[in-house]
Amino acid sequence: MGEPSSNEIRTRRVFYIPGYDPIHPRRYRELYRTESKAQGEISDYTLALTPKTTDGPYGWQITNQIDKIETKTDVEVLVWSDIVRVSMDQGILATYGLLIRTAWTYISTGALFRLMRLRKGPVIAALYPVVFLLIQLQLALLAGYGLFRLIGMAAPWWAGIAGFVIVPLLLRWFKARDNKFFAYYLMHDYAYSASTRGSNPPELEARIAEFVDHIGQALDSDVDEVLVIGHSSGAHLAVSVLSDLLRAEKARPDGPVLSFLSLGQVVPMVSFLPEAKRLRMDLNYLSQQQRVFWLDVTAPGDGCAFALCDPVHVTGIAPKDKRWPIVISAAFTQTLSPARWKELRWRFFRLHFQYLCAFDRPKDYDYFQITAGPKSLKDRFGRRKPSKSRIETPVNTFTEMG
Repeated sequence: MGEPSSNEIRTRRVFYIPGYDPIHPRRYRELYRTESKAQGEISDYTLALTPKTTDGPYGWQITNQIDKIETKTDVEVLVWSDIVRVSMDQGILATYGLLIRTAWTYISTGALFRLMRLRKGPVIAALYPVVFLLIQLQLALLAGYGLFRLIGMAAPWWAGIAGFVIVPLLLRWFKARDNKFFAYYLMHDYAYSASTRGSNPPELEARIAEFVDHIGQALDSDVDEVLVIGHSSGAHLAVSVLSDLLRAEKARPDGPVLSFLSLGQVVPMVSFLPEAKRLRMDLNYLSQQQRVFWLDVTAPGDGCAFALCDPVHVTGIAPKDKRWPIVISAAFTQTLSPARWKELRWRFFRLHFQYLCAFDRPKDYDYFQITAGPKSLKDRFGRRKPSKSRIETPVNTFTEMG
């Protein structure tokens, strides 16, 4: 994997690619502000956040001084939330149609059963919206039938109308409270990739090209490090973005250090689909490149991620000269105190974002020192051995690339 560099990082550009998220990117700034403050109090350092003053994607600036070295970082969120919102703009009937098509895609291709051989947690997370939406439908139908039977003897005409009306009303009631259930949200998340059987829709390919151009401009500047972060579904987008950057030779040898941090990745949910040829090609390509340093961080405690699954190996397209990623664990049960772990253990959605948050018993993984400290990702983890419990068994049968 090469020897770690020893250059101090004084200036850095960070490009954060979120997962399937319809919410405005300001939420990531607020999360960074509050959690960096908490981590600083625990680890004895201070980060100063200021608003972004330049044009371009939403972001913020950070000034940090650790070990008497001042580092200035510009963070930008590469937004595709508008694409997410359009894909989620579906009615109730349309969502149930997506449920059927998505389930059929994963079952008929065998992808679901192969994914279960890796980690059951993310598969259960994928099945949750299917099961919960069906439960909602069943409850609505039972309520309609019960109302029909209740008033049917006295007013059969009105009973039929009441039974017919109560079903859509209850379904709308459930949908209006999806910010608590996340059934519709997760259903649209999994359906987005399944609808094309793993290939990128045209609007997503166009957005990837925009990301490539934007990061390419940073690689042509005089900053010390360009750090690309892909979280959840954003990890597989980052793989394609970085692959396109390197193919276009936008990362010049004398330019900034190029780093890639994938967090809580769900790459197999897409790469195991039959038409994910572009993603498989990019995984294969990126895993061989010397110009980038790629660290993959997951945790078995995150039930939504394919924890410690090497996304290149398990997809079945690892080349002989594979270099990346280095797969390590954030080890939530060790880096969070027993009290904090007890508090978060069953908050699955919150745990999926823990990589971006403070740890009250931190080890070597510290999101805020990685993004704002004086060391590059390679300096921090270049000598780090991959997790012994990582999964590298190739279980995917769709390995065509192109």
